Amino acid sequence: MTQSHMAREVMEIPQVAARFLDQSSQAIRDAARALRVTDPHVIATVARGSSDHAASYLKYVIELLAGVPVASVGPSIASIYKRPLRLAGGACIGISQSGQSPDIVEMMQASAENGALAIAITNHADSPMAKASAHCLALQAGEEKSVAATKTFVTSVLAGIALLAEWREDMALRDAVAALPDALAQAVTLDWSPLAERLAHAEHAFVLGRGPGVAIAHEAALKMKETSGIHAEAYSAAEVLHGPAAIVQANFPVLALGVDDAALPQVAATTERLAKQGADVFITGADVAGATRLPLVSGLHPLVSPLVLIASYYACVEGLARRRGFDPDTPPHLRKVTETT
Repeated sequence: MTQSHMAREVMEIPQVAARFLDQSSQAIRDAARALRVTDPHVIATVARGSSDHAASYLKYVIELLAGVPVASVGPSIASIYKRPLRLAGGACIGISQSGQSPDIVEMMQASAENGALAIAITNHADSPMAKASAHCLALQAGEEKSVAATKTFVTSVLAGIALLAEWREDMALRDAVAALPDALAQAVTLDWSPLAERLAHAEHAFVLGRGPGVAIAHEAALKMKETSGIHAEAYSAAEVLHGPAAIVQANFPVLALGVDDAALPQVAATTERLAKQGADVFITGADVAGATRLPLVSGLHPLVSPLVLIASYYACVEGLARRRGFDPDTPPHLRKVTETT
């Protein structure tokens, strides 16, 4: 069988991460210096799709390390409703693989005009979004042919974490960022086939996480939808107990993304409860009665560990898509660049 673009691009993730850290290092330092000068009291993010999941990841890590509140801003505030936002003294981070969507470009332009430090994270340094921003962190990912974003998603999150580490001058996080290419190289080889076997004939699933893992849960659920035709929903491992858990019955598939951080005991407790309801539970990071434990790269900084999980998941879901009769490169009714207003 011919290797899919998605499979090839997943295996490229470690090399792309290393290339980004090498070739965009000066841009990271320049943007971090600008953040230290600005000392933002609030940060807005602008993104859609997988890029918005990257923005959600950055929300958690920035709030956890810097204590600065981060909010996702709907691009239509600028593009359709034409409402200026008071962002003087703040920063705005736009994330877009293409940097072309008119609504995101317009929101970045409006943010800069209204006093925000505008920073673009994109694979295209010459894109309209990059040109509308004071700083651009170019992903250096090369062409991504599969409609499902993989290497650009991972590198978008990496860009934000690297920026955070430099901005806060946090040595532990700097070291963790430098080690990410090696961790990602391990992650793409891990065996998550028990999950793929269970999902081969599934119609629906939950994906759970806490903290930055919630963003990865949303990304995993999206990929399950677009590549494999499974109606997957993502929740915080706390939020799922406030209603959604009511539909979890016998053999309902649940993937719980646990890492070695302060939230792991709660993630484990939630998954144990769902297993007792009859769910087919798969979990990383902990042994839970009635659940199947999936492997993960251990010993990582808690702010980067959830990101490494998605590389293992991508390799799994690409095979799952083919097993279910889908072409992972060309999901139905989707295209690579979606431009919205």
